[in-house]
Amino acid sequence: MANRYICAVMQRQVTSKMHRCLLVLAGCLVFTLPIIAQSVEVGKQSKTTIKKQQAKKTKQGWLAPKPLFVDPIYDGAADPVVIWNRTAKRWYMLYTNRRATAQGLEGVAWVHGTRIGVAVSDDGANWTYLDTCDIDYRPTEGYTHWAPDVVYHKGLYHMYLTYVPGVFTDWRHPRDIIHLTSDDLLHWRYESTLKLASDRVIDASVFRLPDGNWRMYYNNERAGKSMYYADSPDLYNWTDSGRRVVGDKGGEGAKVFRWQGTNWMLVDNWDGLGVYRSDDLVNWVRQPENILREPGKGQDDGAKGQHCDVVVSGKRAFVYYFVHQTPKITRLQVAELKLVDGKIVCDRDSPCYVKLKR
Repeated sequence: MANRYICAVMQRQVTSKMHRCLLVLAGCLVFTLPIIAQSVEVGKQSKTTIKKQQAKKTKQGWLAPKPLFVDPIYDGAADPVVIWNRTAKRWYMLYTNRRATAQGLEGVAWVHGTRIGVAVSDDGANWTYLDTCDIDYRPTEGYTHWAPDVVYHKGLYHMYLTYVPGVFTDWRHPRDIIHLTSDDLLHWRYESTLKLASDRVIDASVFRLPDGNWRMYYNNERAGKSMYYADSPDLYNWTDSGRRVVGDKGGEGAKVFRWQGTNWMLVDNWDGLGVYRSDDLVNWVRQPENILREPGKGQDDGAKGQHCDVVVSGKRAFVYYFVHQTPKITRLQVAELKLVDGKIVCDRDSPCYVKLKR
């Protein structure tokens, strides 16, 4: 009798322990199966991403992905400028790093407080985020950097940068263009604040004139968002012309370049890019059709192209531009320009094979 009682007790204890083990095992499965499934899914996504990002090269150049570049910090890359870094021997792209995903900001504060982001590339088509520029001009605690333009001359890089003295919730505040220099495109020394036509000037575009002097086109917001210019013999001393050269339509982000024997200017009219040509770099004639006006069909290219840079590479030219994904989020794209019957055209849906000459 005692033996039967002891056996029954032992059996109940074993059964209880087995139940507890099964409950623990079930609990582990409840928590681990979703993780395993998620890991498998992430693995699938990673393979897909890698497949999409595989670089392809032909005789025409490297096939540019769509989107060309997504800023990993705030997902608000805009206003790009592309330049060859002679020391690093890579292409550098500097851009306005809008705070598109920052939370709790009122009004247009997300477009203020911005830094200048830097991406790098070996071929001009495949870009990787590097850092933000270290700019030693911070006279106010809150400050904003916009829309860099960069040229190389006599061993130095020169940046002309829009500076806003604060972080504001609206647009009604002063803006200057400042001059900075650098040896490496990352660390920038303040040189001067340019004296231009008003206290609301933005978006410099610096161009070397045929006589060796320099001209900077910029947007004078006090004059109906028109384009003005200033001249310099050395990139340090500037004389403002006080003259409006483009103002038939409001715009900003002018880019001036010489290509196929003609001087061109692209302007962000918020309706695609307006195209102008000039024989003397003062009198500009608009072509009827804007480029990048119609949304593209490629990934993240489904809105009007805005504030651009143009890199001329021999007889070819490539336009780097930004595109809104939402009212705040913006991403960068590239397309090739073509000259047809004396007019610039751009098929943003055509595969873009980038081949940049240094």
